[in-house]
Amino acid sequence: MRNVLQVDSGELVSIPAGNVVLEGNLAIPDNARGVVLFAHGSGSSRYSSRNRFVAKQLNRGGLATLLMDLLSAEEEAVDLRTAELRFDISLLAQRLVSAIRWLRDNPDTSRFPVGIFGSSTGGGAALVAAAAEPDYVKAVVSRGGRPDLAGAALAQVEAPTLLIVGGYDAQVIELNREAFEELRCEKTIEIVPGATHLFEEPGALEEVSKLARNWFALHFA
Repeated sequence: MRNVLQVDSGELVSIPAGNVVLEGNLAIPDNARGVVLFAHGSGSSRYSSRNRFVAKQLNRGGLATLLMDLLSAEEEAVDLRTAELRFDISLLAQRLVSAIRWLRDNPDTSRFPVGIFGSSTGGGAALVAAAAEPDYVKAVVSRGGRPDLAGAALAQVEAPTLLIVGGYDAQVIELNREAFEELRCEKTIEIVPGATHLFEEPGALEEVSKLARNWFALHFA
């Protein structure tokens, strides 16, 4: 049964990914014209308040969203002790690819173009996944991301890519500019004035949401 808009949580779904099953929250507004898969950053989860805020704004703009955990509960417990899995870009990208294929096969979402919204290390994983699934991923947005972590995959990305960075996040701006030069797809970089890495300043996340919504809407059309 199709999930009607529930922006606060969405419908709980289970996504097989290799030898684990990951949990996610899928929200599909009426007349949705695409679905955005969220790739959260290091040490975070689908309960990230920032990503949930952006997802809510996308829902209101007519876009479905899938917020999912990229690690199983057991893996998260290991990562809390070692912090090693959150930087395993290959593993995170594989999990995103599993989610993309799940969206393709799910009757409620199979008709939708897919976009990926990545944050922090999730930005790098999003680009690796987009390069691996060029027929399905139609747009990528990175918020305060580490696209440099995508490495050689940057030159293979076909999906139009928007990099959003806070104006006060000097080190990440430089890393994004270096990655931007490696991208061969349609691309734009947006610097949000007065914003730091987490976009906690008044109005910063609203600006991120607007930029992301417009980017996905343009490339889903």
